[in-house]
Amino acid sequence: MLRKFVLFLILLLPLPVAAQLPDFTDLVEKQGPAVVNISTTQTVRNPLGLPQIPQLQEDDPFYEFFRRFIPSPGPREFQSNSLGSGFIISTDGYVLTNAHVVQAADEINVKLTDKREFKARVIGADRRTDVALIKIEASGLPAVKFGDPGRLKVGEWVVAIGSPFGFENSVTAGIVSAKGRSLPQENFVPFIQTDVAVNPGNSGGPLFNLRGEVVGINSQIYSRTGGFMGLSFAIPIDVANDIANQLKTTGKVTRGRIGVVIQPVTRELAESFGLPKPSGALVSSVEKGSPADKAGIEAGDVLLRFDGKNVNSSEDLPRLVGATRPGAKATVQLMRNKATREVSVVVGEMQDEARTAQIQQRRSPGGKPPAESVSRFGMTLSEPTAQQREQLKIAGGVLVEDAQGAAARAGIRRGDIILAVNNQDVKSLEQFGQLMGKFEKARVVALLVRRGGNALYIPFRVE
Repeated sequence: MLRKFVLFLILLLPLPVAAQLPDFTDLVEKQGPAVVNISTTQTVRNPLGLPQIPQLQEDDPFYEFFRRFIPSPGPREFQSNSLGSGFIISTDGYVLTNAHVVQAADEINVKLTDKREFKARVIGADRRTDVALIKIEASGLPAVKFGDPGRLKVGEWVVAIGSPFGFENSVTAGIVSAKGRSLPQENFVPFIQTDVAVNPGNSGGPLFNLRGEVVGINSQIYSRTGGFMGLSFAIPIDVANDIANQLKTTGKVTRGRIGVVIQPVTRELAESFGLPKPSGALVSSVEKGSPADKAGIEAGDVLLRFDGKNVNSSEDLPRLVGATRPGAKATVQLMRNKATREVSVVVGEMQDEARTAQIQQRRSPGGKPPAESVSRFGMTLSEPTAQQREQLKIAGGVLVEDAQGAAARAGIRRGDIILAVNNQDVKSLEQFGQLMGKFEKARVVALLVRRGGNALYIPFRVE
C-alpha cells in the first residue's frame, strides 16, 4: 500500500525541466512578423505544347480543314501563380528566399503579417545554392537575427515558419536530424537535415533555433508522394548570407575552382593507397594548365586538407574550393606515394556553367576483340590503336574489350582504358602483366581507368 502511495505522489510531481517539451510561443511572437509570404505571377505561352493553328485567311482553302480537324489549344498565354516564403534580413526591405521561388517570375508580391503588400524586385539569384535576394520599398521593418549553424547539434530543436500550401505563417517544429548532408547535383551546400514538417509553400522560409536565430533556409524535401515524409533540408544561413552579400554588392556570385576531377576514397582504395582510413578526395584527373596543374597536383593524389580545413570526404572539397575567392592563395595538404606533402595553389574562377566533353571511343568492327588481345584477371585486353590514342590524347594504356568475374564485380566495363596501376603508368599489355604480377593474391590495387572523357580510380582485388 505504501509503495502504491509513493508511486502516486511521483506521478503528481512536475517533470524535470530537461524532460519537458520546449515552448515556442515567445519565439513565434517575436520572430513571426519578419517572415513573409511570397506569391509570383508568370506568363506561360502555349503551356501544353499543343499544335498551333496557322494564321490563315478565312478564304484560304486550308482554313476550314484546320478549323475542323486540329483541336483548339485554348489560350496561347495564361498566368501561372506560385507561392513561397521568405524572411526580412534588414529593416530597409531586403528579403531572403529560394531562387526557385522567384525564378522566371514576371511579378513578385510580398505580403507581411500585418497584411501590408509590396511589389518586390530581384536583386540577384544563385541557382547553384538556390538562394535569392529580393527587395521591397519599405523601412522600419522587423528583421531576423542570424545564428551560427556551426553550433547546431544533431538532436537540437528547430522551428520552421512559412506558408505551406498558402497557409500563411504556419509554424512547425522538429529536431536536427543530421548536418553537412550532400544531395545529388548539390555540391556547394552542406544541408541541414531536419524532421520539421515542410511542404510546398515553405520553400524560402526560415529555420530557427530555440534562441530565435535563423540558422537555415528551408529549401527541399525528400518525398515519394510530393508531400512531407519526415526528411527536409535547409541551406545553412552562413552559406546563404555569403551569397546574399555577393548578390547585393556585385549582382553575381563568384566561386573558386582548381581544375581537378575527384572521386570518393573507398575502403578498398584507402588500402591500396596506404591510407589509415577512407578519407579525403582522390584526384582522378587534373585539367592541363589549371591552378592545380600549376601547383603540381597530380592524378592519384589524395587531398586531405584545403586552406587549413579538413577534407573528410570528397563532397567537402567542392564546398571549400567554391567558397574561396578567385585569386586567393590556399595551402593544400595531400598524400602521394604514402607520404604527405603541402603545395600552394592560386584559386581560379569557376565559369557560369560547367563545360563537359564526352569522347566516344571507337571499337573494333563488329565488337570482336582484335587478334592481339589477351585474357588476364577476368579481362580481355588489347592495346589501343594509334587512332584511338590520338583521339583520347593518351600515350599508352590497355583497352578493355570484355570484363567478367572479379573485373566486372569491381566495376570495370568494356571500353575502359587502364592507364595506370597504383600510379605506375601502363605502356603496353606486356608491362601491364608485369605490374599486376608483382602483387600477391587478394591484394587490392588501384587501377586508373579512362572512361569516355573522364578518368577514375577503381579498386581491384587481384585473384
